[in-house]
Amino acid sequence: MAYVVAEPCIGTKDRACVEVCPVDCFYDFPNQELNTKAGKTPAKTGDFGMLVIHPDQCIHCGACEPECPTEAIFEDDDLPEQWSDYAQINASACESYSDDELDQKRVTSKS
Repeated sequence: MAYVVAEPCIGTKDRACVEVCPVDCFYDFPNQELNTKAGKTPAKTGDFGMLVIHPDQCIHCGACEPECPTEAIFEDDDLPEQWSDYAQINASACESYSDDELDQKRVTSKS
């Protein structure tokens, strides 16, 4: 099991969740189509998309969930039905990156 970032993160990309992640499993997914789909404008100009959690790297510690100010992080089994496609969005985003891209897109408390 892993945690999943859902729609409330789109256009926000707040980093509070990243600060507490012990394994650095968050990645930037700059996808303007997600903003369009959700009808959300980025908080910062050009900051499209959202953060995603790499499902193979998440250790299911739960540290990120209470830190998320937009309440966008859910256990994959508890993902609300209206956002059920975000489990696949998180996984597909991470799988689409090469190893070099993963290194570049990784979001850590130091970045």
